[in-house]
Amino acid sequence: MADPIASRIVAVFNGCFARSHRTVMRGGGDEPLYLPGDDVNCAQVIFNRDYPASALHEAAHWCIAATGRRRLVDYGYRYMPPPRTPREQQMFLDAEVTNQGLECLFTHAVGIPFKASMDDLTCSAKQRGDFDREVRRSAQAWLDRGLGTRAARLRKALETEFRNG
Repeated sequence: MADPIASRIVAVFNGCFARSHRTVMRGGGDEPLYLPGDDVNCAQVIFNRDYPASALHEAAHWCIAATGRRRLVDYGYRYMPPPRTPREQQMFLDAEVTNQGLECLFTHAVGIPFKASMDDLTCSAKQRGDFDREVRRSAQAWLDRGLGTRAARLRKALETEFRNG
């Protein structure tokens, strides 16, 4: 992995969860993918190439996924690439706003810029702005209600590594 920030994110994630949850993160994927573990192999959170933003995005998905979802490939969801109908795009955004809110907190912990992603280049500037505001509201909601155990652990470890380490 060529990107030093991505390498450090992987090391932090793996330090937090390889033993306790038998889950490891690695880059190099052509597309993000989650593979559940079994009796022999750890679960794998695979992110796109060596992009730090992809690593943090996929970490957020993993932190949010309930135990049952973590037993399924890609948490049991099917990705529908663009182009999407307006209804399909709204369903995608509704599913992503919470995840990207948590991703936003992780990027701040690392100290890299956050950019909300609508995953569709045909969206208007107004749509992108509206979505960005929703994601930032979601990030604040995470802070207000508290992060889950895994998300809080990862965020604290990222802050320690990137702010203090």
